[in-house]
Amino acid sequence: MRIGILGGTFDPPHNGHLAVAHAAIEQLALDEVIFLPANKNPLKSRKVGTSAKHRLGMVEALIRNEPKMAVSDMEITRGGVSYTVDTLGELHMAQPAEYWFLMGADSLRGLADWRNPQRILRLARLGVAVRPPMNEQDVMNRTPEEFRDRVDVINMSPVDISSTDIRDRISRRQNVSPWMPLDVQKYISTHQLYKD
Repeated sequence: MRIGILGGTFDPPHNGHLAVAHAAIEQLALDEVIFLPANKNPLKSRKVGTSAKHRLGMVEALIRNEPKMAVSDMEITRGGVSYTVDTLGELHMAQPAEYWFLMGADSLRGLADWRNPQRILRLARLGVAVRPPMNEQDVMNRTPEEFRDRVDVINMSPVDISSTDIRDRISRRQNVSPWMPLDVQKYISTHQLYKD
């Protein structure tokens, strides 16, 4: 099995996350992409405002009609700070496979600061999503030299939205239909998320 892992806070998940998963499945010939909502992201100072239960529920809504996508509550169940190296180690024990950790090119610069990056790259290759105006050479320039042979580039069209923008739009009662599936919008509305 060839499996992609897409981690994040997903507060909320949106079409940009789906686009990364679709592009990874197609370009890396993956059998599946597993979305892994973080319990607590060690690299984000903003306190996650939405409960783990709701972030998990929104991801389930996001991928409801996606047969090659799944969601895992592994990091939420483990509790505490979510470290990629711990998650990949657990995944290898639970489901031995070929893994790709999917990430945006902007996250590469900080890779050396992650907990045990060398072990991460022994456990998984990196699938790095690149959007114009960036290109493959830019990605390699951002990647520490010792990691370059473990990086696969995923070329993508620009997706001009972020979870922060969507939270802001929802709080101002603006339409978010272009950026997220109806099932996620319904979940947010039903549970009155991002209203204050």
